[in-house]
Amino acid sequence: MALLAKSAGPEERRREAEASLLEATERLLAKGNSYADLSIERIAAEAGRSRTAFYLYFRDKRDLLMRLTEAVAGQMYEIADRWWSGDDAVEDLHRALAEVLSSYREHRDALRAVVEASGYDDEIGELWRGLVGRFIAATEGRLATIDGSQPGVPGKAFALVWMTERACYQHVVREADLRDDELIEALLEIWVRAIYPA
Repeated sequence: MALLAKSAGPEERRREAEASLLEATERLLAKGNSYADLSIERIAAEAGRSRTAFYLYFRDKRDLLMRLTEAVAGQMYEIADRWWSGDDAVEDLHRALAEVLSSYREHRDALRAVVEASGYDDEIGELWRGLVGRFIAATEGRLATIDGSQPGVPGKAFALVWMTERACYQHVVREADLRDDELIEALLEIWVRAIYPA
């Protein structure tokens, strides 16, 4: 990350400092460290900052993981929105699935950390379910515009989104014995059959 000029304002300096701590966390996770074992001192040192500086930007380690998760989910939400608001339904869906998987791979270690932490930390679990819930709500809206008369739209949206999240997690984080294109084609077929019944 490029350092900001000394003339940068306080808001730009804050954003740079926060980003450096988030990136340091992802680097440490990518080296095989578990979220539970990471200390604030180690994260701060990896970012080239002091422990005291860490607390200027984050309440605690949980706050840092939650903000990192929100940033990654926001990136994926923008990708998925191309299908939710697009015109070429199947092609946009195919592209969105491929790019979401690519983003999952890019942030695999952060996503591994949040999924694992969501199993024992109620606040992180609530955040993760809420973020996935945004995808479900947007998918439900898209399904309703395709054919509002379809029965079970909420259930379909719920099942399709969670299926995709779990499939990406198992494929990327748990390193399933499957090529990316095979998973994308399988997901696409399931989505299309559920959304556009013959």
